[in-house]
Amino acid sequence: MKKEVKDTVIAELGEKLKAYPHFYLVDVTGLNAGATSDLRRKCFKSQIKMVVVKNNLLHKAFEASDIDYSPLYDSLVGNTAILFTETANVPGKMLKEYKKAGIPALKSAYAEESFFVGADQLEQLANIKSKNELIADVVALLQSPAKNVISALQSNAGGKIHGLLQSLEERG
Repeated sequence: MKKEVKDTVIAELGEKLKAYPHFYLVDVTGLNAGATSDLRRKCFKSQIKMVVVKNNLLHKAFEASDIDYSPLYDSLVGNTAILFTETANVPGKMLKEYKKAGIPALKSAYAEESFFVGADQLEQLANIKSKNELIADVVALLQSPAKNVISALQSNAGGKIHGLLQSLEERG
């Protein structure tokens, strides 16, 4: 590969590192063409950008970045694919499906501004709540007290303050 091509690849990887807040490094050693195509289709459906990279070029892209990716350097061995995503837990959930086969296997990840090194981190990555899931949890928590007041008003209290307070106390 010519130096100009390498420089272009490093620059493109650097742009993707800036564009996507989360990425996973995955070992794709042993995947045949059919399995690789299947993985790419699943990534596309899940809005994950999959790029198979040369470890040396990715290492140089990491070094050129503003973020210190040094905890991930030891993961750059063997055949590596990088999965770029907007939602931190989506690749983790997808990789859990492949866990029994062992290919592709998680090497490491950068998600929620944290480093996850090793295949044993897959469960933790899959359980990270997405922004939308967190918003739904907060909305549910905020709605809970209002639902208690409304249901207490609609109960046998007859709309009186004393009955409302008594109903809330019984639930509380």
